[in-house]
Parts: sequence; C-alpha cells; structure tokens
Amino acid sequence: MAAKSGHGRATRPGRLLAVIGDEDTCTGFLLGGVGEVNAKRQKNFFVVRKDTTLGEIEDAFKHFLARNDIAIIMINQHIADEIRHLLDHHTQSIPAVLEVPSKDQPYDPAKDSILKRAKGMFSAEDFR
Repeated sequence: MAAKSGHGRATRPGRLLAVIGDEDTCTGFLLGGVGEVNAKRQKNFFVVRKDTTLGEIEDAFKHFLARNDIAIIMINQHIADEIRHLLDHHTQSIPAVLEVPSKDQPYDPAKDSILKRAKGMFSAEDFR
C-alpha cells in the first residue's frame, strides 16, 4: 500500500542503493548506512574478492537489475570493466548504474559507458 504525501498524492516506498565492489568500497558504504537485508534475506551489496568468479559478478548484477526495490547500482569501475557487456546492454533509467573508483583503482571517464551515453544526449547548445 502506498503512503499518502502531504499533497494527497500516493508516493512509492523508498528504493535502495545497491553496491557491487571490493571489500573496502562495500565496507565504506555499509558504514555509511546503506546496508539492507530484506524479508527474503537478500542483501543490497555484493563483495567481490580475489576468488570471486566472473559468473558470480554477472549474477549479482543481474539480480540487482531484477529487484524492484533497487534504484541505483554503484559498482567499482574495475569490476564494471569485467562485465562491460552487461552494462552496455542495460538501457533502463532505473536502476541507474554508477561506476565509482576504488581505493586502488582510479576512475577513468573514458571507460564509463553510462557517462558516454549521457554525453551523447546533450550538446553544448543545451547549456547556453
């Protein structure tokens, strides 16, 4: 059941931020309060370790895409590079996918496929 806002309109319940990242990145976001385990015991974060397989990363990403309570997926860019084929095929606006740097890997805007798409939507004339 949707809650009523002060203006009488129904509002949707809050959506979550999901994180796919190395241990340091996930720990930082969890300490910031974004960790959640729902009634189905599903977490909104996935820690990628040295022994994590490509299939496990792909499954975690697909799982977060399929969940209707996830609005944003934050993923370390060096991990996003491993599943670039999935990111390139994701065209929905929700959940939004944001690539972030890790402690050991700097952010490279040239690799960010979502940023490239966003830049293609606007021209210099749009900002005048």
